[in-house]
Amino acid sequence: MSWLSSGDAALAFADDLAVAREALAEFDNELGDRYRALIDGHPDACVRTCRPGHLTGSALVVDSTGANTLLMLHAKFDRWLQPGGHADGNANLAAVALREATEETGIENLRIWPQPLHLDIHEVDPPGEDAHLHYDVRFVVQAPADAQPRGNHESRGLRWVPLDGLAPLGCDPGLVRLAELGGKALERLPRL
Repeated sequence: MSWLSSGDAALAFADDLAVAREALAEFDNELGDRYRALIDGHPDACVRTCRPGHLTGSALVVDSTGANTLLMLHAKFDRWLQPGGHADGNANLAAVALREATEETGIENLRIWPQPLHLDIHEVDPPGEDAHLHYDVRFVVQAPADAQPRGNHESRGLRWVPLDGLAPLGCDPGLVRLAELGGKALERLPRL
């Protein structure tokens, strides 16, 4: 396995939920079973209108040193979050996470490790929608050394934060755990 970048065949759009199910193979636990139950019970699991919830993909974007992560102050939720979003029909959740990271940070030439790092089911209650669950599949994404974050309309700001510095910003426990796992994973993943 190796780092992937936009355009790699392994990141092609997939409308077959078997692709999402296969990505969860290493999560042989109760949480992984909840994801598989969603996928098996809802042929629209990758569509944002699926209820009780749907699959999403997000990224722990780290700098080239692997010491810091890029957080966005989400405009809709007014909280510091990792980049991520809806699958919009794409069962290739690594591709979803990379797409969202690129769009939300404005950083080109990001690279993603294709094996999910973390799973997190959380309720969202966005304005104008009913409350529902996001079955978030989270990946580690590395930025190039010359990365210049620019953001987009979905954030009110971007900030590089040390991997162990998220709790003081009021980040949710799932994001803090993602950063912990990311730091450990980066110790064993090949350097770019």
